[in-house]
Amino acid sequence: MRTLSCGRDGKDAVEAAPAEEAGAVRTKPDFEPIAGVALDQFAAVSKGIVPYNYDRSRLAEVAASQGIDPVSWEAASQGWTSRIQASPVIAQLFNQLYRAI
Repeated sequence: MRTLSCGRDGKDAVEAAPAEEAGAVRTKPDFEPIAGVALDQFAAVSKGIVPYNYDRSRLAEVAASQGIDPVSWEAASQGWTSRIQASPVIAQLFNQLYRAI
């Protein structure tokens, strides 16, 4: 299986995915940022709570430290979580990004 990468627009991941994996992705817009937050940023903020003992209440604070306002973070968090749950390809890419941080 090919390693996927996610640029700011997420298109790298779709273009790099083998045909069988790409078929699992409904459309390229599945990798578009949500409320201005790309998947790699979502992974970085998600990993950013590790020093806080995985305290999810600190997610907005970590997001703010990366220039993401609370309203955008909330929308992105809900949106990316839904996309991750709906798409094994997005879930796999998120996991790869999260582990690489």
